Amino acid sequence: MKKLPTLCLLICLCWPCATDAVAQTPVTQEAPPAASAPTQVVPAGKTAAQPEAASTPSPASPATEPQAALNETNNESAAPPFASKETLVRITRFETAPTIDGQLGEREWQTAARFGNFLQTQPGDNVAPSNPTEVMMGYDAKHFYVAFRAWEEPGKVRATVARRDNIFDDDTVRVVLDTFNDERQAYILVFNPHGIQADGVLTEGRGEDYSVDLVMDSKGVLTTDGYTVEVAIPFKSLRYEAGKDRPWGVHLFRRVKHNNNELISWMPIARERSGLLNQAGHITGMENISTTRQLELIPSLTLSQSGTRVRSIPVADITRDPTLQDPGRFVNGGIDLDPGLTAKFGLTPTTTLDFALNPDFAQVEADSTVVTANQRFPIFFPEKRPFFLERIDIFQTRLNVVNTRAIVDPDIAVKLTGRRGANTFGLLAASDNFPGFGAFTEDQRTDPTLRRGVERFLDKNSYIGILRLRRDVGRQHNLGLIATTYNFIERHNHTAGFDGRFRLDQRTVVEFQALGTTSRRNFFDPNLGRSLYRTGNGFGYSYLAERTGRNLYLSLNGVGRTRDYRADVGFTPRTNTNQHRSFVRYETERQPKNSIIFKRLFNESVMSFDWQGRLQNWESNTQGMLALQRQTFIGGGFEGGYERVFEEEFGAKRNATRRGAFFGEDSERSAGSRELYGFIETSPNKQFFGLFVIGST
Repeated sequence: MKKLPTLCLLICLCWPCATDAVAQTPVTQEAPPAASAPTQVVPAGKTAAQPEAASTPSPASPATEPQAALNETNNESAAPPFASKETLVRITRFETAPTIDGQLGEREWQTAARFGNFLQTQPGDNVAPSNPTEVMMGYDAKHFYVAFRAWEEPGKVRATVARRDNIFDDDTVRVVLDTFNDERQAYILVFNPHGIQADGVLTEGRGEDYSVDLVMDSKGVLTTDGYTVEVAIPFKSLRYEAGKDRPWGVHLFRRVKHNNNELISWMPIARERSGLLNQAGHITGMENISTTRQLELIPSLTLSQSGTRVRSIPVADITRDPTLQDPGRFVNGGIDLDPGLTAKFGLTPTTTLDFALNPDFAQVEADSTVVTANQRFPIFFPEKRPFFLERIDIFQTRLNVVNTRAIVDPDIAVKLTGRRGANTFGLLAASDNFPGFGAFTEDQRTDPTLRRGVERFLDKNSYIGILRLRRDVGRQHNLGLIATTYNFIERHNHTAGFDGRFRLDQRTVVEFQALGTTSRRNFFDPNLGRSLYRTGNGFGYSYLAERTGRNLYLSLNGVGRTRDYRADVGFTPRTNTNQHRSFVRYETERQPKNSIIFKRLFNESVMSFDWQGRLQNWESNTQGMLALQRQTFIGGGFEGGYERVFEEEFGAKRNATRRGAFFGEDSERSAGSRELYGFIETSPNKQFFGLFVIGST
């Protein structure tokens, strides 16, 4: 094969203006929810930097921060000592609420619980950090308060005026709150030095989801020796179990971008342990909290008027005199009123009822521009509507059985989500107007010929139901059930299945899901070259087994769906496939002061085959990388692949009397690829980013 070398050089220079506001690059969100390895594969030419989320180094003795530096000179009395990491930390109750202005000189903060002695967990392994960090916590009847003080050398802080949830190119501080202390799920609240927020939910085994937006107040201030951030979180924005001495899990982190993307943690993080929430510290003492039932009403009213162009000259006159030109005239119709209502009612601190009647989603952010033409498989669009985002994590499973974007234009929808003891539950019912209204064009409605073919579907609603139950088993395991139903005229689909997650030991995690589906609808038969209205039953499965070590990480996962598998309330990228993926990574001990901080070698391999046993594709990528000082990464690797497609995936299958979907004599196509590549990436400061990639195929 002739080798064609390809060269690519990309250098970006960003110069801050007087306000230190730099244009931000949007953070790419994950598409269909699916479990992945804690450290993502770095493809050819992509960044080799560490992920923003906390990784898992090993424990060490706490570093001692300079006590004098952690006490403000204007304190009236000595500050309380730092909280112990080995015991429950009792949070101080404030008599008066502090002003959220980023200034930490108020008397309330002098009595707050203090967290110090932070450790560097990236790139170091629980060693002393480059600069000290202090966190303070308190609460009153309505709010939970957190304050951060981050020391840094003048001019080194990276801070921009960014959009919410788009602050990960800046220095950040974050608090992770496991309000049920179940080591399974937690709120993750991130702030840049200006106090701009990124908030979401962290789920063990699934990662971070920043589509959730909490109501809270935050403010940050740049100082001569670093920055401070002050935060007030209403208790009504959180879900928790009320009661005296209820413990919460807590993690506190700080990200320093200029210092090799340094990650600083209050708790030591063991690299050889799988999971993050099972390594959290604990706080308690939140008593006599206001638990008033929250009622939120959002009414809407949309006014619209449409018009049509009509003839101004009778048809008979034009027939008698064909030279007449009809200019026409525009006639407006009446004004249409379209009222709507969205409501949220907090039944308990852990249970919420949501209701929507003809909801207005006009204010929701539009989807990012994506080319959808000539795509072989469907494209996933993330949910952004607030009604469906409420506790969306409850309905997420490995097979993505629930994708609320399937509910396009609900006339009415009801959702009940919550937790009681070890049980988590979710129930959603909706009547969707789109299949019988928005799915048809104006011509199909008005043209008598076209209308006859769709008459029975016009202005009919689809009816959707979702049930999700999950029970915690012990401290480390859970089992769940899920069922969905979709019904519209001649299209019916029902699914039911179970799933689980088990932590076998501190290093080994196993997950699985099995799902059965039954559908009454049109199925395309490639042997006949046409669709048949029939009943089809399908089966889907997914699994994950991973083992985390100090230097070695192993993962094996897979997903499969039969030909007749359908999940009309979910997202299904492909049927009649079995995909299995392996990932192996070896990483040396980290030496943050050496010129080479660490070395990494990994291999990721993927193989897919259909339920007839035919190979569909395979890919393998092996890469080595050196992590150097000043956020510089040098690496290279080899990537190879092979893909095979069959004409029945695209249309009719050929026989003695009929051509198939492919031209020519062959009923299948295949192609292979090989690439040898290398890359250099560097980001030594906030004004400069460079990437150089070279490849040979």
